[in-house]
Amino acid sequence: MREPGQDPGREAAAETVVEPGRKGRLYGTAVAELRRLIATGRIPAGQRLRERELCESLGISRTPLREAIRTLGTEGLVTLLPNRGAVVSELDVEEVAQLYQVVCALETLAAGLAMERITDEQIAEIGMHHYRLVRHQLRGELDGYFEANQAVHRSLVEISGNDVLLSVWDMLAVRVNRARYQTNLKPERWAQATREHEAIFQAIRERDRPRVVELLRDHLMSGLAAIQGSDGDERP
Repeated sequence: MREPGQDPGREAAAETVVEPGRKGRLYGTAVAELRRLIATGRIPAGQRLRERELCESLGISRTPLREAIRTLGTEGLVTLLPNRGAVVSELDVEEVAQLYQVVCALETLAAGLAMERITDEQIAEIGMHHYRLVRHQLRGELDGYFEANQAVHRSLVEISGNDVLLSVWDMLAVRVNRARYQTNLKPERWAQATREHEAIFQAIRERDRPRVVELLRDHLMSGLAAIQGSDGDERP
């Protein structure tokens, strides 16, 4: 209850004040969660982003949410409509193919560099991600699998020691992740991708640089083929 004489406008303003550091955290959380919801299809292509619902579900105000949506617009995940909010962008198979070609070039370059410098500890860390990946696949836990899958791919890029490469990969990964997730909705592709990861990890343990690069390239191109093969399906 307001105290007598208290200015309701000032009260409302006080409730919306957010500390600068916390504002940044809220924005970062909103970006990450919206990326996840879009990549996993929780917010499907063509659906409008409803600010009120998202603010309630994310526990944030409209300011960090709108900043997050603008960021997703620059990433191509949403389409910003003048005075009408934003909708989740449709998956363009041709654009995805072009993204895959670039990501494949980046990841195979990174893998080659990584295998020249990888340590036993780093192999063990990739192994932890890999075994999580396998466990989630056996249990049918797609979200957990996808998280572990991304950790394996990003680890190789990090180990390459090339910060520019990592920066470019991070920028493109957010755009290709939705297509990657969708391919694993098909059990046969999911099982195949897991077998491919098993072969890649075995080559990493053996420090077989040419084999790692070859298997990784084949793995990425198999994913692209799965996307292109499902062009026109309701789940690309």
